[in-house]
Amino acid sequence: MITFQDVSKTYAEGAPPALRGVSLSVNAGEVFGVIGASGAGKSTLIRLINGLEAPSAGHVIVDGDDVAALGVEGLRALRRRVGMIFQHFNLLSGKTVAQNVAFPLKLAGRPAAEVRARTAELLERVGLTVHADKYPAQLSGGQKQRVGIARALATNPKVLLCDEATSALDPETTEQILDLISGLNRELGLTIVLITHEMDVVRRVCDRVAVLDAGCVVEEGAVEEVFLHPTSDTARRFVREAEGDVSAAPGVGGRVVRLTFKGEATYKPVLGEVARATGVDYSILGGRIHRLRETPYGQLTLALTGGDVAAAIAQFQASGVRVDELSGETAQ
Repeated sequence: MITFQDVSKTYAEGAPPALRGVSLSVNAGEVFGVIGASGAGKSTLIRLINGLEAPSAGHVIVDGDDVAALGVEGLRALRRRVGMIFQHFNLLSGKTVAQNVAFPLKLAGRPAAEVRARTAELLERVGLTVHADKYPAQLSGGQKQRVGIARALATNPKVLLCDEATSALDPETTEQILDLISGLNRELGLTIVLITHEMDVVRRVCDRVAVLDAGCVVEEGAVEEVFLHPTSDTARRFVREAEGDVSAAPGVGGRVVRLTFKGEATYKPVLGEVARATGVDYSILGGRIHRLRETPYGQLTLALTGGDVAAAIAQFQASGVRVDELSGETAQ
């Protein structure tokens, strides 16, 4: 659905590029995350998709069209196929909820009856029917974002761009908006590109993710792999566990390993079975049990001492548990 071919973007002569040689593809019907720190180039990348910015070099292909080669009418047609929701909602304060949702349809010259019917349908979908006549100032942040989502869907787009769509929301509202976005992906088959600086957002809704740093893609792949086994320093920084570098924790002895469980293995009593079979003692230094979209996973960082540690590691692996050694020696 979307392809970046060696894309670079520079805003001013002599300034460092906002994007440098970016090549990536977004498949039809998937939720693709782009994560990076402030200034990494995320917003520039997403604005290239709907032609709000033009590349300095390379090509951006959306649904078969080279975006930079489109004229005025071609861009208008593209933007009807590519909806966008924003971090700070971008609603028209002088218009009601219903009028905000109807606005793209009126711009497109749709008949009044069609505008009314489509607006009502969208407000029902995002749960705002009872708020149709309110103004943005009368809404909560989550309700404003729902209006933004309904407006973005007005012209039946194939692609939905989400630019930090949950950054201004509290955790509970963030969960609700992410559930809504995930549902739209499933029910409508929308291709969604989601820009964020929060790895938890990627974990909750994305199929694949690209990690940006200083305008470059430093890692790309299935969320499961990037989240659980990051290979770049930037990705590791985003997914680093709260306990930090546990392998260097004072007083921790033995071999320090990180176990990764996925699917059904997450809830099996593997630790106890391995400890009894091999005589190994373990200290839990940190861990988490959560979900990647619908797949449960767990990660535990252990210090293994006593018994047959090599046999314990082999038994973990035979049980379908991934073992990554963080330290082969006693940590001081």
